[in-house]
Order: sequence, then structure tokens, then C-alpha cells
Amino acid sequence: MKNENTMNDSKQYLDQLEDEAIYILRETAAQFEKPALLFSGGKDSIILAHLALKAFRPGKFPFPLVHVDTGHNFPEAIAFRDAFVKEIGEKLIVSSVEESIEKYNLKETQGRFPSRNSLQTYALLDVIQEHEFDACIGGARRDEEKARAKERIFSVRDDFGQWDPKLQRPELWDILNGKVHKGNNVRVFPISNWTELDVWNYIEKYKIELPSLYFAHERECIVFQDKLVATSTFIQPLPTDIVTTERVRYRTVGDMTCTAAVPSNATSVQDIIQDIIQTRISERGQTRLDDQLSEAAMEDRKKQGYF
Repeated sequence: MKNENTMNDSKQYLDQLEDEAIYILRETAAQFEKPALLFSGGKDSIILAHLALKAFRPGKFPFPLVHVDTGHNFPEAIAFRDAFVKEIGEKLIVSSVEESIEKYNLKETQGRFPSRNSLQTYALLDVIQEHEFDACIGGARRDEEKARAKERIFSVRDDFGQWDPKLQRPELWDILNGKVHKGNNVRVFPISNWTELDVWNYIEKYKIELPSLYFAHERECIVFQDKLVATSTFIQPLPTDIVTTERVRYRTVGDMTCTAAVPSNATSVQDIIQDIIQTRISERGQTRLDDQLSEAAMEDRKKQGYF
């Protein structure tokens, strides 16, 4: 009886999270003239797309999907992105970081495992300006990282795309204020209140398909400090590196150059849920090398216009 009650409580909680997210998506469509949904082929953006299907079908989405493509993506994520967009029949706009590097003569991050995350800002702001988007919907969650925990659901950016954590609007109950000055932009986070475990429980409940990266597979990795970084066209082992083939999965699928794999035998969503229940380290804390440059790495990027 206790297990049955626990399952019912969990189902009800997921329903509440879903209702809130759908409400936010519909409010975004109602309050803004030209919103966009950022879609990378990662689990959180896939959840957002499925929520949008529930919010707006049988009609079309009232916004396009936008991917800020760093050029360092996992091929599996890009293949899934393209197949998914084709399946649902929605519009995808791709903004290239490679083109931004050439356009602005940008200098890439130096080091063994360079990240283009900070350079995404240029491509993001360009696509916002080109298409005159006044709101960008993203899959960030408050449990991911301390800077993201400071965000509101409607988070205002200034004319330069910059974010000031000290100038946050109050959000009382479910009242969302989409009024902004001309030139300002809003980042919208419908799944702010979800946790990584909530995401996977939702995936399990609705049998949502994901890129194979999220499940255990064998991959050649470089052992870097206490992390496993996959070899690729971007990361080649040095003679001094320890290179090993491990059974791993990914908790997050950012750039191949700065995203570490985790050892795992989880081949099903239920296996992954058990992994998450037992871990005490956040997904970004465990796998994203660029977030560990400093305690304020994410917040510094967000202040400069990063999503």
C-alpha cells in the first residue's frame, strides 16, 4: 500500500510540473510577439519540445526551434535533432558559432579541453537580432548550477543580452510579467522547478526517445584528473595520456571538447533513475569541465549574454 501511495504521489507531482510548464509556454506565446524555443537535441530541450506538443497541438508551434551550433557537438545529438524536427514537422533555425568566429575574428579558448560555450553568446545574440526574437525558451533548471538557481522563469536581458542577477523581477505565485523595454529580451525557463530526477521520471512515464549517448555504451576515453573525456576529431590523445575503453554514458550532452562521460552500465531509463537516486553530484558538477574553471564560471558567462 505504501509503494502504491508513493507512486501515486510521484505521478501527481509530475502532472503538476507538466501543468506549470505548459502554462508557462502558453503565457510566453501570449505575451511575446516573436518567441523561439532553443533546441539542441539534449534531454532538457527534448522535454521542452514534447511539452510544446502538448501545449499547442493539433496546431503548429507559435515559435520556431533554434539551435546555437558550436560545431563541437556529439554527432549522435545532431542526428537526433534533425530526425526529431523532421518527425514533428516544425521549423529549425541553426545559428553557427563557426560563422561567428569568422565574422567577429573571435579567439577560441586555449587549453587541452577548450570550450566554445562563451562564444555561443555571439551566435545567440545574432540570431535574436536577425529574427527579432523577444523571448527565448530554454531548458535550464535551477538544480543544475548555482547561477541558474538565481534565474526567474521570465528572466530579462538588457539591450546587449546581458543579465544582472541583482535586478530580478519578483514572481508572485504564477503571475508572469512579460513586459519589457524595446531592445530587451527575455529568457524563459518552463522547467526551472524540475530536477534531473524529475526529467528522467517524466521520460520514463511518457517513453520519450533520446539520443543513444544517454545510455551505457563503450567509448574510448582519456583519463583526465578524475574524469573520462572521449577521444574525437577535436580531442586527440597525447603520448603521455592514459587512454582506456570504458563503458560509459552521458548525463549532459554539451560540447564534446568539455563534457566528460560517467562510468555506467545503465541501459534503460529505470537504470538511470537508480543511478541518479544514488549520486550526490549534479550533472554539470560531474561532467562539465568548463564550469569548473571557477565557482562563478557560469554566472560570468550569463552576465555577458550566455543563455
